[in-house]
Amino acid sequence: MLKQFFILCSGADRDLLESCSEGEQTKYVGIGATVFFTAVMAFLASAYALFTVFDSVYPALIFGFVWSLLIFNLDRFIVSTIKKRDRFLDELLQATPRIMLAVIIAIVISKPLEIKIFEKEINTVLLKEKNEMELANKKQVGNYFKSDLDKNKAEITALKNDILKKEKEVNDLYTTYITEAEGTKGTQRLGKGPVYKEKRDKHDAALKELQALKTTNEAKIAEKEKIAKQFQADLDKKVSQSQPIIEGFDGLMARINALDKLPWLPSFFIMLLFLAIETSPIIAKLLAAKGEFDFKQEEAETAMKATLLQNKYQRELLVKTSASMHDKVYADIAEDKNLYDLQRRKAIELLELQAHNFVEKQKATF
Repeated sequence: MLKQFFILCSGADRDLLESCSEGEQTKYVGIGATVFFTAVMAFLASAYALFTVFDSVYPALIFGFVWSLLIFNLDRFIVSTIKKRDRFLDELLQATPRIMLAVIIAIVISKPLEIKIFEKEINTVLLKEKNEMELANKKQVGNYFKSDLDKNKAEITALKNDILKKEKEVNDLYTTYITEAEGTKGTQRLGKGPVYKEKRDKHDAALKELQALKTTNEAKIAEKEKIAKQFQADLDKKVSQSQPIIEGFDGLMARINALDKLPWLPSFFIMLLFLAIETSPIIAKLLAAKGEFDFKQEEAETAMKATLLQNKYQRELLVKTSASMHDKVYADIAEDKNLYDLQRRKAIELLELQAHNFVEKQKATF
């Protein structure tokens, strides 16, 4: 049963192959097995590739099965349409388009399997790219809020500087009236005279202004610090919202690009392996000498061609003979006097009717 299944996979004429030797049948069993297992590998490759797209098993299995059937049908068609010729160059010209198609199929099948084989290395490349994307995203979002944050920070700094400036002024006035009382500066008279009182009053007024300024600016600073916290919260929210997108950066295209960043030699050898598997039935047919099946197939085709040519010639001869006979029959009829007189009378009657109808139409116009 397995033998018959693989012969079916090879696309060979089973009835014709059954009349061939066991060795000839074994050759086509091998070709059919190669076609079948290529379809199996196509199923595995496409199912894995589609799983990375859909993140679901069932759609991946369904579409993978459909894809494997397509590859199976293409391979079966490629192998079954290659026929042995009398010249190798003719066979090569016949097989060239099929070999090119086989190469394309091999590349398509091998790529998803390469992604699976080098999955750990690809994950390392993707992790590095994700980290770079996270840093770039934070920088981009930070630049988006930078102007507002810098402006708010500058306003807070300006308010704090106003307080420090006023505090320095108050401290300077304090030092001035103290040194006046001590007699070390100013009038240099020990004691609390009128000048001391004037400087003390000036200090007290500045102190009240400082207290008022502190109350006002600290309220503004608290408000602006609240705004700054809101800006930071918005920035963090923006970064966290984009995080799932970056984490999801592991689809099929991302993995293919990551695979291209790995050393090319291992991937190239895997592709060569699938290329050899895919093209092996075609190459085997090209290199193998004409077998029993090929001779019987050629005999059946030439016999059918001869029959078709003979049938075509007989039909053409039948048409020519029939035409010649009809020409002769109608020539004899044309010489018949009675038939001529009958045709003449009928023609005269038709012309008379046409003339009467024309006269009636002319009368109707008056």
